[in-house]
Amino acid sequence: MKVLQTERLVLRWLADADAAFILELVNDPDWLRYIGDKGVRTLDDALNYIRTGPAAMYARHGHGLYLVELKGDAAPIGICGLIKRDTLADVDLGFAFLPRYRGLGYAREAAAATLAYARGTLGLGRIVAITSPDNAASGRLLESIGMRLEGLVRLAGSDHDVRLFASSV
Repeated sequence: MKVLQTERLVLRWLADADAAFILELVNDPDWLRYIGDKGVRTLDDALNYIRTGPAAMYARHGHGLYLVELKGDAAPIGICGLIKRDTLADVDLGFAFLPRYRGLGYAREAAAATLAYARGTLGLGRIVAITSPDNAASGRLLESIGMRLEGLVRLAGSDHDVRLFASSV
């Protein structure tokens, strides 16, 4: 299901057919470094990740991580969306893109559109985002769409701190 579009991108619900893309994305070295190893090693693992993660969140909350694809040829380039984590009070803006699509403004375009969608369509007020303390690029992107660094937090069940950014209406 298409959720929103920008000048260059379409954001839509992840589907079973996106398993190969998810397998590639979650095993990217930067994903592993900054987000963490999700244990997705096969297409079946990727399918399970989609079904128990984003698809389950769509059913429960009406939003989740969306596939980001190029408007022209529908090539999948990343994910961006809204996550409701049990460990955070507020909805979390998250994103990740394949290396060959970084530095082209796609992540910023998708994140800004997702933030506007969260406010305008879903009526959410405070939106947060978390990044690894050493992920400077994601921090700069979040600041460029109006989010402010609030400090370091430790999520329940974790043994390391993450940077918490927030944006209020």
